Amino acid sequence: MSAGTEAGRLISEADEPGWEVDPDDEWGVAVVATVGRQLKLRREAVGMRAAEFGKRLGYGEDMVYKIEGGKRIPRPEYLDDADRVLGAGGLISAMKEDVEKVRYPKKVRDLADMEAKAVEIGIYVCNSINGLLQTPEHARAAFESRQPPYSNAEVERLVAARVARQSIFERDPAPALGFVLEETLLRRPLGGTMVWRQQLERLLEVGRLRNVTLQVMPTHVEVHPGLDGRLELLKFVDGTATGRSDGAFNGRPVSDPRQVHILELRYGTIRAQALPPRESLVFIEQLLGET
Repeated sequence: MSAGTEAGRLISEADEPGWEVDPDDEWGVAVVATVGRQLKLRREAVGMRAAEFGKRLGYGEDMVYKIEGGKRIPRPEYLDDADRVLGAGGLISAMKEDVEKVRYPKKVRDLADMEAKAVEIGIYVCNSINGLLQTPEHARAAFESRQPPYSNAEVERLVAARVARQSIFERDPAPALGFVLEETLLRRPLGGTMVWRQQLERLLEVGRLRNVTLQVMPTHVEVHPGLDGRLELLKFVDGTATGRSDGAFNGRPVSDPRQVHILELRYGTIRAQALPPRESLVFIEQLLGET
């Protein structure tokens, strides 16, 4: 049963039981529309009005219409509650598998798919700690800082998507992962002192994994090839590779071997100018001790 039902209240707009639909994701839009249509047909088949159905679930009538109209992606608990109330015998709950595939924005799914296939990943970031390294609390603080602001539901959806990508650390065989972070990122207490401490502890935990190389770029390094922005390189088992850099090729992904080679040279230089992995972990430990 949903939290809203247990509390005996109707869920507010900020807590609505669904994620926003990515309008650029044609396949996702179609899936959500189909799920919503099936929910409506089931409800009408048992002769239950939307207002009554919403009340039984603990949601407002407008929430029901949004989900049935394909305007919101229903959360798993919504489908479970709907299955119970409508006596669907598990048929509605079974739709959670389809919903799970589209709950995250398309660009996040595409990125996660590429990361899942890569055998080697190299990342340099200058503006924010990479999503693969973020704690949920740090990610939430980052998303809540955006302007114009995301809705509460969208923040939670994006945080869940970011955390889901981190399953890459559980892959077997594990990919080789390399990260170079600017020192300034590690000194900014995004989300407050406690969130900052947890983030530093997370970096130490990941940095000690055998398949991970974590390096810090000191602020006293005046010039390096990453000053234009982030750089990402992904290499695959068949020998192909793809990459992206804010400061090259208009920031678009490239897979041409000559273009990828340029990014490899830049990333190699960035790594050479950063602190070595062992010194980087010691540096992070010192920052943690200062809090």
